[in-house]
Amino acid sequence: MPRAGLSPDAVVRLAVEVVDAGGPTGFADLTLAKVAAKAGVAAPSLYKHVGSLADLRREVTLIAVRDLTAAASSATVGRAGADALRALAGAWRDYAHAHPGRYAATQIGADPDNPADARLREVGTESVQVVVAVLRGFGLPDDRVIDAVRAVRAGVHGFVTLELGGGYRMREDVDQSFAVLLDMLVAGVTALSTPGSAPVRDTTGSHR
Repeated sequence: MPRAGLSPDAVVRLAVEVVDAGGPTGFADLTLAKVAAKAGVAAPSLYKHVGSLADLRREVTLIAVRDLTAAASSATVGRAGADALRALAGAWRDYAHAHPGRYAATQIGADPDNPADARLREVGTESVQVVVAVLRGFGLPDDRVIDAVRAVRAGVHGFVTLELGGGYRMREDVDQSFAVLLDMLVAGVTALSTPGSAPVRDTTGSHR
């Protein structure tokens, strides 16, 4: 039965429901046809409320990034150093387990040259600033902060993505392995904070 009172916000909420129902691939598999079916209307009817699938995906991403930022902020408030980093990573992992489709949406970066991505750039910056605040607790110099942000994000995201995709089939405790990853990340960020530390480069200028 068609839903009465569709609006842009209602369409976005339905899209989030579709993404949540789709599991880890829910965001990648999002289509206007699926949202229309959820709403009980024909797909062309959605164009009264959303300009395109790209616009709808952007709105879902905005919600997901805000949610993840709020979870990370809540987990790290009042914490510092290694404790804060472990809490941050744990919040990311918990969010990914609870909302795997939305978590996938948070990995979509804003296009710096696209005016339509202005709000996404803003919320993305807020999300990064939570991570920066955590990592500055290690005493990182300014020129190492982005390196540390990227390394921590890559480590946690890689682990979580493999976990959600069924990549860990051995009997050993996955939580223990995650704890080991966090120990390694803490050690790595601590090393970056050491005065005089620098990445090793080969003669072509690429990292070894």
